[in-house]
Amino acid sequence: MFGLRADGKRVKGIDPIQKIVPHIMKYRYDAQNMTRYNCRCEPLDDFISAENEKGYRFNYMHIVMAGLLRITAIYPWLNRFVMNGRIFEREKVYFSFVVKKELKYDAEESLVKIEFNGNESIYEVKEKIDNAVRENAKAMANNGTEKLAHLLTITPNFMIKFFVGMIKYLDKHGLLPNAIIKLSPFHTTYFITNLKSIKGPSIFHHAYNFGTTGVFVAMGKESKEPVVNKGIIEVGKIMPVDIVMDERFCDGFYYVKALNELKKILEHPEVLIAPWTNNLQPEPIG
Repeated sequence: MFGLRADGKRVKGIDPIQKIVPHIMKYRYDAQNMTRYNCRCEPLDDFISAENEKGYRFNYMHIVMAGLLRITAIYPWLNRFVMNGRIFEREKVYFSFVVKKELKYDAEESLVKIEFNGNESIYEVKEKIDNAVRENAKAMANNGTEKLAHLLTITPNFMIKFFVGMIKYLDKHGLLPNAIIKLSPFHTTYFITNLKSIKGPSIFHHAYNFGTTGVFVAMGKESKEPVVNKGIIEVGKIMPVDIVMDERFCDGFYYVKALNELKKILEHPEVLIAPWTNNLQPEPIG
């Protein structure tokens, strides 16, 4: 209420154009920009192989999420969101993703949300991801999100509609309890889907209009494709990474700088070994 929220602090002193844009594009689906980054897998494979010799078992999702976390530390506007025509900034960085309890089409799924400070090394990122996946992949596991969903859906359909509508209203006006926000995977910085893990193609996944998701990232199955390396055409291993962004809290220039930084990081994932410190920050934008 009055620009106050449990999950973010209102951003003041922003550019007048940026301030009016959320009122022009009121919904997240109005403001979706989409791009594809064809990630070269060879640097990721080399990093995974080198770390495997040290006893660490990394996968692509560990590296991509650690890379996203790092660019958010460098470019903190990525951790903003829009609610009720106002722009807010989070204190922590959040990632949400789905964990399937079994690799079967009819297996149950868990929605997982992980909190980061923003300065974690890739080892800390891996540990948090692995712990979350391990806990939520158990057949009988029920996290707080599932319990809340069960509580809402044991009622008749018209009551579900009423409760969801009430949650949306409270969320819009900053009255949604922090306990619910912490459970909600839709109140997050990034929502990730790892379609590569089920051998699926990447997709441009919509950013949910419910909650505060600012960026949706989809990783697809890798493939062999022709690439140009120092003027020579060769066969490269490529993983498509499709990104859908809410443009209302970041302009195009800011997003391009951040995504270029992500590209550099994924080409040299060893930079993620050290925790983030502010003295590593590149020259400020504009």
